[in-house]
Amino acid sequence: MHGKELIDFIVDKVDDMKGRDVMTLDVAKRSTITDTLIICSGNSKRHVQSIAEHVATEAKHAGMPALGLEGQDEGEWVLVDLGDVVLHVMQENAREFYQLEKLWS
Repeated sequence: MHGKELIDFIVDKVDDMKGRDVMTLDVAKRSTITDTLIICSGNSKRHVQSIAEHVATEAKHAGMPALGLEGQDEGEWVLVDLGDVVLHVMQENAREFYQLEKLWS
């Protein structure tokens, strides 16, 4: 699973867990690490952790285990690396502070 199919899969799994304000950014021309960033918000530490865990688990079940999962213990900002797509699940205060959308737009 690659490209749009992978993006749609991740967005669907984020939606399963009621992730908010989902934004997809094409960074292929600006990054050598990944092609797409997906950024979403969770309401609390536990919500952020649950969204990231759900996406990683469902990806593994679909035969695409995450390459990395960072920030799970803190739960303020959790990154799920799925190769072509990197998911950032953030609490609102972290999202406002780091402004990834502005940085990568």
